[in-house]
Amino acid sequence: MATMNISLPDDLRDFVNRKVATHSYSSTSEYLRELIRRERDIEMLREKLLAGRDSGPAAPIDDAWLARLRASASGEIAE
Repeated sequence: MATMNISLPDDLRDFVNRKVATHSYSSTSEYLRELIRRERDIEMLREKLLAGRDSGPAAPIDDAWLARLRASASGEIAE
């Protein structure tokens, strides 16, 4: 695991320390890792949403579409 040092103004350091104390994080590093993971997840979701938006017109979901999905899920048809 790599090490990274950051400098924070006193008010942000105090904020982080309060979060660590009140949310049962074992350390400031754990808290910051959690924030970074959340930001990464938000970015990944945003990319997926934009890819969906740009994928073209949507196909209607009707009874036939659901029947094909059920058949595919049960192994009755090959995809």
